[in-house]
Amino acid sequence: MTAIAVLGSTNMDLVAYVPKAPRLGETVTGRDFRTVPGGKGANQAVAAARAGASVTMIGAVGTDEFGTRLRAALRTAGVGTEGLRTVEGASGTAHITVDDEGGNSIIVIPGANARVTGLEPGDEQRIAAARALLLQLEVPMDAVLAGARAAREHGVRTVLTPAPAQPLPPELLAVTDLLVPNEHEAAALTGLTDPRQAAEALLQQVPEVVVTLGAAGALYAARGAREPLTVPAPPVRAVDTTAAGDTFAGALATALGEGRPVPQALEWASAAAALSVLRPGAQDSMPVRAQIDAFLAERSGA
Repeated sequence: MTAIAVLGSTNMDLVAYVPKAPRLGETVTGRDFRTVPGGKGANQAVAAARAGASVTMIGAVGTDEFGTRLRAALRTAGVGTEGLRTVEGASGTAHITVDDEGGNSIIVIPGANARVTGLEPGDEQRIAAARALLLQLEVPMDAVLAGARAAREHGVRTVLTPAPAQPLPPELLAVTDLLVPNEHEAAALTGLTDPRQAAEALLQQVPEVVVTLGAAGALYAARGAREPLTVPAPPVRAVDTTAAGDTFAGALATALGEGRPVPQALEWASAAAALSVLRPGAQDSMPVRAQIDAFLAERSGA
């Protein structure tokens, strides 16, 4: 079982389901509301655990009811929470609108996540014990950089999802092994709207890039490779795309940590992401390993 550490956010998602998202100044009537555990860090931790990895979470929750529920949800998913500290105040929240096409818009209020400004005692050892460290940008950049530097020092593969999109410090890119933006984040980082061109530009800064393309799949590029590799996504009708990218990242890190070839790892991660959009919610929608394997076996006719 491959070991993965995740340093990142833990939020409670407050999700409103609407036929069509409101425009500025418009009020619409929703059809459902749910509170579900989320946060890009916690999402990737749960995705990796359900995909079969041994996962430890590094981050923070608040002293409110949400904090208790978030910690319990991670434990239920099999994620180790020894590195998840509790800080005074509110936990992070994400206010999400999901329309009938499965699209979403999100407002994140960091709460306790803003207090994750570096590594705490024991965190470096948790990172050193892992095969990969998953990072995102919903905690302060100082913590992300500290985690990535610790991973590099201990020979641990760093997988960075650059979301929410923002300029990345050169010192962070210098210690990033695999960058996993979606096509919009790749464009924001490079100014290039073509995913292939954006990936090639990003290879000037990191050794490997996977650009996720939603329903079109994923594009992989690496230094020294002759051509980028595109893996199509399984065709499904999306119900809620909220955690698809996080599901992909968690499953991909698990597959690569197990030593799978890149094309196979990408196909497996794409299958996991496709399954996640068939159900509403973030962590609740993520498939377990047997479901991913069965889905691929069915598609291949095995």
